[in-house]
Amino acid sequence: MEETNKSNNMENTNDVEIITEEEVDDLEDVTVLMEGQKKKRRRKTSLVWPHFEMVSPGPDKKPRCKCKRCGLVYLVPGNYGTGNLRRHLENCVRRDTRDVGQLLLSKNGGAVSKFEPDKFRELLVAAIVMHDLPFRFVEYTAIRAIFAYLCPEATIITRNTARADLIKMHGREKEKIKFMLKDAPSRISLTSDLWTSVITDGYMCITAHFIDRNWVLQKRVLNFCFMPPPHNGVSLSEKMYNLLCEWEIENKVFSVTLDNASSNDVSVEILRTQLSIRKALVCNGDFFHLRCCAHILNLIVQDGLKEIDIAIQKIRESVKYVKGSQVRKQKFLESVNQMSLDGKRGLRQDVPTRWNSTFLMIENALYYRRAFCHLELTDSNYKNCPTVDEWSKVEKIDKFLAVFYDATCAFSGTKYPAANLYFPSVFMIYLTLRQQMENEDEYMRRMAIQMLAKFEKYWLDFNVLLAIAVSLDPRYKLQFVDFCYKKLYGYSGSPAYLNVREKLFSLFLEYASNAPTTSTATGKRGGKVVNEFDSFEIDEESAHSQKSQLELYLDEPRVDRSANLDILSFWKGNQFRFPELSSMARDVLSVPISTVASESTFSVGGRVIDQFRSSLRPDTVEALVCTRDWLYGEKELAQMKLDELVEDIMNLDINKEFMDDNRGHSQD
Repeated sequence: MEETNKSNNMENTNDVEIITEEEVDDLEDVTVLMEGQKKKRRRKTSLVWPHFEMVSPGPDKKPRCKCKRCGLVYLVPGNYGTGNLRRHLENCVRRDTRDVGQLLLSKNGGAVSKFEPDKFRELLVAAIVMHDLPFRFVEYTAIRAIFAYLCPEATIITRNTARADLIKMHGREKEKIKFMLKDAPSRISLTSDLWTSVITDGYMCITAHFIDRNWVLQKRVLNFCFMPPPHNGVSLSEKMYNLLCEWEIENKVFSVTLDNASSNDVSVEILRTQLSIRKALVCNGDFFHLRCCAHILNLIVQDGLKEIDIAIQKIRESVKYVKGSQVRKQKFLESVNQMSLDGKRGLRQDVPTRWNSTFLMIENALYYRRAFCHLELTDSNYKNCPTVDEWSKVEKIDKFLAVFYDATCAFSGTKYPAANLYFPSVFMIYLTLRQQMENEDEYMRRMAIQMLAKFEKYWLDFNVLLAIAVSLDPRYKLQFVDFCYKKLYGYSGSPAYLNVREKLFSLFLEYASNAPTTSTATGKRGGKVVNEFDSFEIDEESAHSQKSQLELYLDEPRVDRSANLDILSFWKGNQFRFPELSSMARDVLSVPISTVASESTFSVGGRVIDQFRSSLRPDTVEALVCTRDWLYGEKELAQMKLDELVEDIMNLDINKEFMDDNRGHSQD
């Protein structure tokens, strides 16, 4: 009777049966009944259904579905949504647990046995991040045709959806990085710099450097955020402090490496004061601020090469002549073959504003020295071949600049400790400059005098932490610092050495005093007994005869200086012998001595914001740059040529709108 009345009511009122959205997702065949219309089937739209397939009903005649991964059978949900199916997908024993970064770098290209729409969308967004593709890439007709051919189940998304997925991916990866920073046993050292895009928008890049629990040096780009004007010290410090609080690392910062702009000097002093009030810095921030050493070397060498010798000019013109036409290239190649030289090495044209390119041009030209002399005999139009004396002078210049080039390459590393390499490299540079001041060649002597004047200005202002870092290298220790000062200044260098020694012991004392005390099995009630035992031990062995971990380390014989030593492996192996000292070494050795990490990020930013993608929002730009670094930045950096990194460093002081010379730390 009730069923008859219900049927009659529906026929009389012409009502449409209302079906909820969840029911649309959950039912296999949804029927919408309307007057004068036939039954119409609507497909299920829930994201869980591509992972399940319908199977035969059971004895109870209820519809069932089976997981395509593990084969587990579930009842088809009714009016309660697809929550049980979603929970199964999250906990399925056959699910793919690799994140998008692992899929990108896997040998099989991230291939899986079953198609997963969520993974497909993640890989699609990751491809946009990895290869600097526009978001419209997902809407290309040919690309959509490929997706449809490979997998008809692939969900085609729009560029707006791809952008939204990128922001979500950035958020997920950011939480992972935040946990990594929190879990790091060491303090975190930072590098920061400003960059101006093609549309004159300012961006601030902050990069974190730290050593993880496995004693591996880690580098992560934390922020690539929009920095509106003014770019003064107050604004920069406020922006950086807010970002540190956002990452929750304001109490774990050890040092910050910046370039030589006066605005950075102001900002770092304000930031030092803010962190010191919180008692967040080691030794009240005495080692907090470092200047980019590669930038300083660049300024020193450029100052010495302001006047180019006639021999270098001839080499420059010779390279231009050979590269001027195909006929000349062919003649030069014939001369190379006649002299039995390797033609694949090639000639390099220098950029006058980058001294490293001039050095590489000279180095290659010296290799083809005999080929140029042969070309002079066979080509009457070639007039710029250097003489024998000029070749000898070029060879001296090449050896002189090689010391600076090697030091710059060493300072540009981001995947190995560089702080311990600073003092030996700078010592060799200083010694070379002083030796060249006595050179008989007037040009070499004048160049050395100009460079030494600027070098000494920076040498007097260097951070003592860099001398402490070399003392933590078992190949050098404090004896090398003492040797260098005596070699350069005689016995008048002893006060400088004593200052380094005092700072070293002061820094270690802070780590030793903050070392956690280990609990014993005696518990609180046995504390007095343990204290009596400690006093007994001190009385027996005499407190004056005990040595600290630092003293024991310094008294041990040094490792052979020529040994190929991995300094992080050394401290990893000695962390139980010297727990407090190894903790200090972990923080000191992670300090970057150049801003190359930020400069390499600017190269990525230049590819993200170009003339074709100049309208990207700042949050999108940051998501693209940071996610790129977090997903596969280490592999990309390993594949990047060292010359490209050095060129970034050589161009540090070009197009800096905030560079000045108020404190004498930029070009004169």
